[in-house]
Order: sequence, then C-alpha cells, then structure tokens
Amino acid sequence: MGLAESRTISLKGADKISTRVQNASELPSPAPESAPSEGGKVLVKSYGCQMNVYDATRMADLLGREGYAETADEAEADLVILNTCHIREKAAEKIYSELGKLALEKREREASGREMKIVVAGCVAQAEGEEVLRRQRAVDLVVGPQSYHRLPDLLKQAKGGQRLTDTEFAVEDKFDALPQPSRAQIRARGVSTFVTVQEGCDKFCSFCVVPYTRGAEVSRPVADIVAETRRLVDAGVREITLIGQNVNAYCGVDEKGAEWSLASLLGRLAEMPGIKRLRYTTSHPVDMAQDLIDAHEAIPKLMPFVHLPVQSGSDRVLKAMNRKHTVAGYLDIIARLRKARPDVAMSSDFIVGFPGETDEDFEATMALVREAGFASSFSFKYSPRPGTPGAERADQIDEEVKRARLAALQALLEEQRQAFNAATVGKTIDVLFEKPGRHEGQIGGKSPYMQAVHVNGPADMIGEVARVAIVAAGSNSLAGRLISEGEEAKA
Repeated sequence: MGLAESRTISLKGADKISTRVQNASELPSPAPESAPSEGGKVLVKSYGCQMNVYDATRMADLLGREGYAETADEAEADLVILNTCHIREKAAEKIYSELGKLALEKREREASGREMKIVVAGCVAQAEGEEVLRRQRAVDLVVGPQSYHRLPDLLKQAKGGQRLTDTEFAVEDKFDALPQPSRAQIRARGVSTFVTVQEGCDKFCSFCVVPYTRGAEVSRPVADIVAETRRLVDAGVREITLIGQNVNAYCGVDEKGAEWSLASLLGRLAEMPGIKRLRYTTSHPVDMAQDLIDAHEAIPKLMPFVHLPVQSGSDRVLKAMNRKHTVAGYLDIIARLRKARPDVAMSSDFIVGFPGETDEDFEATMALVREAGFASSFSFKYSPRPGTPGAERADQIDEEVKRARLAALQALLEEQRQAFNAATVGKTIDVLFEKPGRHEGQIGGKSPYMQAVHVNGPADMIGEVARVAIVAAGSNSLAGRLISEGEEAKA
C-alpha cells in the first residue's frame, strides 16, 4: 500500500503511503458546528497504508461526536491514539518506541494532576492484543481495525481505570456505526481524499499478516459508497481514491442485490458532477479483470496511474510467496493496460530476500524491473512476521545479503523514477491544485501520475485542474508554469 506526512490529526510516521496527506500547517482549522463537550483533545498518529489514513479520519469523526477536538500538538492532547501497522517488524517496533515516549509524557502529566489516555489501534493491536498491554503499562486501551467504532464505549470503561482489549472481528458493520464528518471537517482535510470500498484479504501470501489482522475480504454496498462520495464532493473534494487491501477484488451489491465490479463502481462515480479525478489502490494481479483495464480507456476521470504489487520477478519465489500469479501474467497485465491507455504509468511493491531466494531469483526481479519500467515503487527487505508460513521456513536469507540486494534494486528503481520525472520536462500536463506552495504566490498539486507539481499561481485555483507546462524536474517534485487558454490554443 503505499508515505504520508502529518496533517490535522497528525498522520505521521507512515511507512509507505504514496498519496501525500496535507500538513496541518497548510490547512485551516475546522470550525466546530456545535460547541464541544468535555471530551478534551485527541491526537491520532497513523502509520502504514492508506487504509490506516482513512481509519484515522473516521476515528477523529467518531470522537468528535463525543466532544473531542482534533489537535496536532501532543502537548495539548488528552487522548493519543496510535493507529498502527504490522506489515513489517520495523513498523511494529516503531510503535513500542513511540509508546515509551508517551509513557514518560503520561507520568509527567499525572504528576501535575492532568490525565492522558493512550490507545493502540490498528494492525499491531489486532495481532498482538494483550502483549501490547503487557509490554507497556501506560496503554489504557487496545482496539483492532474492525472494532474502532466501539471507541466511545471503550473509553468510558477505561475511565474507571480498566485496561481493555477489543480485537474481536465485529459482527455488525462498523461503517454503519460511524458518524459522517461535517462539511467543515471535510474542507479542512483538503480536495483529495480516500474512500474505503473493500476491506480484508483472502489471498494468504506467505509473508503477510493482513488476512489475520484485517479479516476476510468484504465489500461495502454500492449505495453506501456513492452516498459517502457525494457528501465529500458536495463539501469540495475533487479527487477520490478508492482503497482496499485488495481493492480490485471489490464485489459490492446494489439495492437490487446485483453484484458490481470495481470497474462498474468507478463508472458510476465518474458520472457524479464535481469529481475531477478518480484513483484506486492497492490492487492484486489476480484480480486485475479486463473490465478494469478497459475502464482506463473508457473513463477519462480515471487517472493513468496503477499501483500493482508484483513482489518478485521469479516464478519460483512467487509460488513460495503464494502470490497465485506469474511473471508472464504480470507483464501481460501491464501490456494490456498500456494498450488501453498508452500514457499509463506503473508503480509496484517488491520484497527482496524472501526465504530461499537465490542470486538467480533476485536477478530475475531486476530483469522484470528493466522490462516493465516503473514510475515509482516501494521496496523492502523480507521481514518475518510471527504466525505466517514464511517466518517458519528454515532457509532465511542472511541480513547482509538482503541489504545488498535491496540497495541494488532501489538504485535501479530510483533511476527509473528520475528518468520518468525528467521525461515530463517540456510536456504540458493537467495538474489538480491542492494547497498553497512553500513560497509566497506559489500553489502545489499533483500530476495524473502522482508527481508533486509547483507553480506560481493564485490560491483561488486550489481545487481546480489546470494545464501546466513542466519546466524542470527536481529530486521529488516538478516545477511548472500555468498555460493560458490562448497559449494552449496556439500550441
């Protein structure tokens, strides 16, 4: 799934979110639609994937109904929620390090007569449950990703001094229990946002904990997604990214009980006035149906950027990973996407050093990267996760070997990323402007390919799509110049 920066509810520390989340300093504070009660202030720190970013906003909405005001300042927070990721050992250990710092802060607060509650939510909570309470006595509540809609009741119980864990997979639909954000909250979060359409995973890749922490694949009803999207668009959102653990496995039903594919859902949302851009992530190659590929040709609002994790370029390793696709099948998907939409850009995930990976297997991954060509990617050393089949294998790869392979792969992927960015110079592209730039008189936005673009322009263009001539490519962003209608006509 893809790195996020802090924003109003301080979604910081995320490890691999490709869609940028706006910084709190760039956003107006949402005006409460009614006076808050005595809930206090809440800080949510989210780590990991786009699903966690979405869940963090919903937690803030839920607690806002209980009188908690959002804050990005830890010193102000009466309640701190760590919304956690368990995909790699490093991500999980980062949480315990953060909890140690929070424990010191909590003790200082208590010494001065101030209360501070600490909640661990998300996938570390689901996977480790009581272990979190055992390792860190300062934690008041542990709640899994399918149970966070119960937060208000759980917090009330915790006020009596109980230390609680709720990691049951809820029978009820948590989305039905979640309140809708106010127009002010939506506006404060910017013109681009996520909408969860699918949760869980049935793939059981041998390196992954997601099926155990998020549960089986479940798709939300079409009507619920359409209603949520309409509320967002009516409040000023212009770009919607549909998200799920395996988003292209979406098979929600409509009011008549008919099943819809992700392509059908995208087509329906594209008809909604006000939406300027649609995206989806993260996909699995096994679920990349032809109608979704065709949608890239048929739906102009669907951006020509596809994040499609391959993980390895070796069929032998893919089989050991239980990925259920082949290298040839993966390359065929890319070929069909490029036939449907010649300007499509690809992004992927890679794991190096999976147990049993040989030098030949790794070279096959390098060969796939050279053949496919990627605009951006995420790559990691294999990290054994307790309870997964990969962790039980005896043929683990030496850490030094993993480090060397990762360095070589990342160098190639970075070379491709920089080449893709450089190739944009001299072209005219559409940019959705999202925020003020770093310098006075500057505004920033995204290209169709998720590149950050900065131009000199008025702030009233935020939320608009405009034509931009790209004049330079930096290491992490593009510099451009606004094109006038007359200039475009002459060209």
